[in-house]
Amino acid sequence: MLLVALTGGIAVGKSVAAAVLKDLGCYIHHSDEAAHELIHPDSPAWKEIVVQFGRGVLNPDRTINRKQLGRIVFAGEQERLRLNGILHPRVMEARLDRLEAMERDGNHTIFISEAALTVEAGFASSYDKVIVVHCREPLQIQRLMRRNRIDRTEAERIIQSQMSQEEKKKQAHYLIDSSDSLAETIERTETVYRLLVQDYEAKRRIQN
Repeated sequence: MLLVALTGGIAVGKSVAAAVLKDLGCYIHHSDEAAHELIHPDSPAWKEIVVQFGRGVLNPDRTINRKQLGRIVFAGEQERLRLNGILHPRVMEARLDRLEAMERDGNHTIFISEAALTVEAGFASSYDKVIVVHCREPLQIQRLMRRNRIDRTEAERIIQSQMSQEEKKKQAHYLIDSSDSLAETIERTETVYRLLVQDYEAKRRIQN
């Protein structure tokens, strides 16, 4: 299988690109969903989060209040590193388990891991190819404000707490600009998919 990272900053359109690639036959592993599954009450990751950040991050039903936890980790680098240290190794393990299962099944040729922090976590080199989705920053701010129902100041603070889009783009084999219409984003994603198919064929020839 071809192992691909799909990454980019917050609210840049990764989900759109992932949906298109899934429709084209790629297997999509969503790291956010994997992380969510790992933090159910009384799980090892849940316990570590409560120890590190306190019971103030819990909902009445003892699930993690992701919005409250997000406020904490976006407010400081040390908090973000602490959370990443808890979740990233477990998410990577879950991804590897899923990848091994997919390889045994043989139903897919391209495995795509959608993860916002691939570059920051130092995992980019573990993939055959890296796709970075990006858009113009004013549009990113607008999308984040609308999606999270927050004001401009808060949106800008969250975006500035992350690695810049320009830095992420330096790690990319392929770029998808989602700044324009949905149709154009889909077309650009389809173009990248065709290149991934070529990459898979090239990898298969080398392995054989």
